[in-house]
Amino acid sequence: MSRRIRQERKAIEKMIGMYCRGQHQTKTGLCPACQSLLAYAQQRLEKCFFGGAKPVCAKCPIHCYAPQQRQEIAAVMRYAGPRLFFRDPWAALLHLLHTCQRVPQLAKKRK
Repeated sequence: MSRRIRQERKAIEKMIGMYCRGQHQTKTGLCPACQSLLAYAQQRLEKCFFGGAKPVCAKCPIHCYAPQQRQEIAAVMRYAGPRLFFRDPWAALLHLLHTCQRVPQLAKKRK
């Protein structure tokens, strides 16, 4: 597993945890819905087409999340993204730097 994917896994785990504590008032761990979303997000990261050259999901040309999970993860990002700067500034800075990176191009289909 590439360093980039490991960083993404750690960041998404932290963000879903923040979201669950803030929105679902869990004291420890995650609620079943958030646990399911975390498992889904980790599965999608493991199978990322780009691997170590992975762009941030918002800029990715391949939408690998199902529509329902995509809405859920967007809500998590909207809630936890700004709060991540206070909780883990290093992870937030890395994510910000990755948003500025160029998105890899997909190979064109041959006819």
